[in-house]
Amino acid sequence: MPIKKILIVDDSPTERHALGELLAKSGYNIVTAESGEEAIAKSKSEMPDLILMDVVMPGMNGYQATRTITREEVTKHIPVIMCTSKGQETDKIWGMRQGANDYLVKPIDPKVLLEKIAALG
Repeated sequence: MPIKKILIVDDSPTERHALGELLAKSGYNIVTAESGEEAIAKSKSEMPDLILMDVVMPGMNGYQATRTITREEVTKHIPVIMCTSKGQETDKIWGMRQGANDYLVKPIDPKVLLEKIAALG
């Protein structure tokens, strides 16, 4: 299924804007959330084709939100790419165990991100 709508989840307005600009220029519809809780709500209300999930956020972190989204019946089909500053191998393994389809470490390389999105679509 082609990816058209992407939910960007990050507590940093700068990160949301930068990723949003890049993806909008590439023809994607963008929805944003600034917390894990909001990500779960928007994954249900917006039904995006892909979620880009930060890990380090106040309240519910990205691992918890990813686990919830990828295990709930209504949202479990939505692929998740973790986009985070947490770059240890154990962080990546943990992210994938929560249900993430891929894991990118910030700063995100736009070319790599677009290739991964294309591969999922």
